[in-house]
Parts: sequence; C-alpha cells; structure tokens
Amino acid sequence: MKIIIINGPNLNLLGKREPEIYGKQTFEDYFSVLKNKYPNIALDYFQSNIEGELISKIQEVGFSYDGIILNAAAYTHTSIGIGDAVKAISTAVIEVHISNTFSRETFRHQSYISANAKGVIIGFGLKSYDLALESFL
Repeated sequence: MKIIIINGPNLNLLGKREPEIYGKQTFEDYFSVLKNKYPNIALDYFQSNIEGELISKIQEVGFSYDGIILNAAAYTHTSIGIGDAVKAISTAVIEVHISNTFSRETFRHQSYISANAKGVIIGFGLKSYDLALESFL
C-alpha cells in the first residue's frame, strides 16, 4: 500500500509554532514514528507553503497512490483550487486537521476539501494522522 501525507502552509513549523495548539513535536520526528509504526506501508511525505505546489503534488499522485492524507492547513478554508484537485483525482483523500477547527475562528469552519474527501479527521493532534492511516487499512 502506498500512501502520502501532504501538509500545507506553516506545518513546517510544527514544534515551534503555537505549541499550545499544535504540540512540541516536529512533523519530521512524528513522520519517523509513523514509518516505524507502519512498516508495511510505503509512506511518503510532502509539505509546501505554496498553493500551486500542493495542487501539483495532488495531481501527480492522485491516480497512482492508494491514499492521500491531506492537511491543507489554512488553504482548507480558502482554496477552491485544492478542493477542485481533490475532486479531479481517483485516489481517496482523508482531510486531516491537528486542531479542532470548529473551536477556533469562524472562518476555519468552512472547508473546500471536505465535500470530496473520503472522510475528515479533526482535533486529535498528530494522532489525527494515525487515525487517517488506520482508515486506509
């Protein structure tokens, strides 16, 4: 099974950025834990702060991977383009958010991804990625 985690803007700052919301662990460290926990999954990772790069990666893997775990971060609430990319591909997408977006600012309550995602996991910290991986198994 081949799965990719795609993270959007500012998630490269995990471990430094608002640790009270996002925790103190870097995503790279957490990704190593995931790879060790799921050795039978070919697990890839991509992060970009640039909307077009995220769309290009979704299109690149969206017909050949078994699953995409997508945390588009702030672009979730603003990017019709990322929502359209998810709609255009055949690979199933699980939308993930580390924080509970519904307990935050009201603009974070709207997602342009959810309608075309296989499922949505919100608010379980980094464990949200584990839950998304489990959903593909």
